[in-house]
Amino acid sequence: MRDRPAIASVLDGLVDMHVHSGPSPFPRRLDHVEAAQDGARIGMRAMVAKSHHHNTQMDILAMKGRLAGVAASAYGGIALNSTVGGLNVHAVRMCLRMGGKVVWFPTISSGRHIDCHPEDGAFPTTTVPLTLERIDIVDGNGELKPEAAEILDEIKEQEAVVNGGHMYPEYIRTLFRAAKDRGMTRMVVSHPDYVIGADPDLCRELIALGAFIEHEVGMYDPEGTQKRDPKRLLTWIEALGPEHTVLASDFGQAVNPKPVDAWLRVAGALLDLGLPEKDLRRMVCDNPAYLLNLDT
Repeated sequence: MRDRPAIASVLDGLVDMHVHSGPSPFPRRLDHVEAAQDGARIGMRAMVAKSHHHNTQMDILAMKGRLAGVAASAYGGIALNSTVGGLNVHAVRMCLRMGGKVVWFPTISSGRHIDCHPEDGAFPTTTVPLTLERIDIVDGNGELKPEAAEILDEIKEQEAVVNGGHMYPEYIRTLFRAAKDRGMTRMVVSHPDYVIGADPDLCRELIALGAFIEHEVGMYDPEGTQKRDPKRLLTWIEALGPEHTVLASDFGQAVNPKPVDAWLRVAGALLDLGLPEKDLRRMVCDNPAYLLNLDT
């Protein structure tokens, strides 16, 4: 088992595209600045703050003073759930033109998420009472709604990332086909085997459209809530290839450890299982840096 400094050196330059820091209606362990500061333990280059409820780019801008002395860059994005008006191109336009990097299509408002967690917006738990409305991106004929297409056009113009959210796999396929038709190459599917239900063969279809498959190391942390076996993650990586894979933490919740601790434990487990260092760095440094357009 490698020691923590050795693992941290492999992770140096890491880009975490899925951090659930606060503020949020869901209880959070740390805020965006604290998450970025803690990233110094592994030389984190950048992070994206994700909320299921609001445009986090405005949080980042409001915290600009506190972030000034932090080595890691912090970015925001927007998830197209009912609390931002669903498929609201105006909200997307503001987020991206203010510097946001990622648009997640419906997560907790998606039909697939509601099927899995019918708690009316209370999953995992809220600190304030909220309402939830289902948001679909297709019409009764299975065609992409015009407002979803308009949002794709805005994402392309701003060179941002389109994420399939928690939608049904067939909806993600429809969305990514439309994105590919527009020449878009920055597409991400988060945790295909959690909520979404996309098997490796379907993921290969999405990869053929230009997508990267994002797996969440937090799900494999023995001190987190899910405690999955890292061998399962390695099997996914080997099946789809590190060139098509992105790793992210998906941590920041009050009930889970800090993202950096999950990174250290799960990265160490993957390396101990035989994952080459170069492949790990590709998934945590190179691929997400490309997606966020950090080197141009």
